[in-house]
Parts: sequence; C-alpha cells; structure tokens
Amino acid sequence: MTSQSQGIQQLLQAEKRAKDKLEEAKKRKGKRLKQAKEEAIAEIDHYRLQREKEFRNKQTTVMGSQGNLSAKIEEQTTENIRNLTSSYHKNMESMMKKLLNTICDINPELHPNFRHAV
Repeated sequence: MTSQSQGIQQLLQAEKRAKDKLEEAKKRKGKRLKQAKEEAIAEIDHYRLQREKEFRNKQTTVMGSQGNLSAKIEEQTTENIRNLTSSYHKNMESMMKKLLNTICDINPELHPNFRHAV
C-alpha cells in the first residue's frame, strides 16, 4: 500500500469511529430521556397518592366542611401537578440542549503519531 492509500484508510477508519460515537451518544440520549420521563411520572404518581392520603385524613377529621376542604385540596393538587409537569418540560429542554451540544461537539484531529509523507 502506498502512504496515500494508507492515509485514506486511516481517514475512513476515523470517520467510522466518529459515526459509531455519534450512534452511541444518540442511544444514551434516548435512554436518558426515557429515564427522565419515567422518573417524572413516578414522582407525579407518588405525589398524587400522598395528596389523596392527606385528603382522606382531613376529610375524616373535618366532616362538617367536607365540600370546601375537598375543593381546596383538589385545587392544590392540580396546581402542584401542573408545577411538576412544567418543571419536567423545562428540565427536559435544557437536558436536550446539553446532550445535543455534547453530541455535536466533534473535533477531528490527526493522530500525534501520523506522519505526512512527501
């Protein structure tokens, strides 16, 4: 093989490695997004169960003002779920930007041992 064809082979191998790294980063991004979504759903479910339990406790202790109490708790729960959902969407956007910056930050360089033959 001539040094030119060796250089081409090395370049092709470097391009293949870069492509493999991109694919791996995309897979990691998908896993992170799925995990973040699952964590958000679990947090919402946990919060909803906690609020329902608090509601039942308050309902049994104050049976006289049941209608008013129920409306307040329902309003608080709805507001907190809305806050959790917006927090999830806000954090997902910044995570996506960070991930895309990491994936797209490719700096191709020649290997230090590469010698250009003239």
